[in-house]
Amino acid sequence: MLVAIETTDVLFATDSIPAVLAITRDIVVVYAANIFAILGLRSMYFALAGMLERFAYLHYGLSAILIFVGGKMLASHYYELPTVVALGAVAIILAISIVASLMRPLKQAL
Repeated sequence: MLVAIETTDVLFATDSIPAVLAITRDIVVVYAANIFAILGLRSMYFALAGMLERFAYLHYGLSAILIFVGGKMLASHYYELPTVVALGAVAIILAISIVASLMRPLKQAL
């Protein structure tokens, strides 16, 4: 069972490589991000799962972030978006989804 869990951790960390490359091309940052992803993925999953129960619109924000990162990766060949702008967009999307969840509690959101 432990082997299956650890294999899943490594697969998810490998899956995060395109997301890191969407933010920066610095190879040290890419390696460090993936090492930390492997080390903390399981605890991050449980924290995020708990937050999804508390914040009703967080899953929409996470979807929007994934769409943004995918679009940035597709457009990176034609236009290089600065790292600060990319991180700012991610932070703003996340903040909007959390604020929307706080303004409208879970019972009203469903």
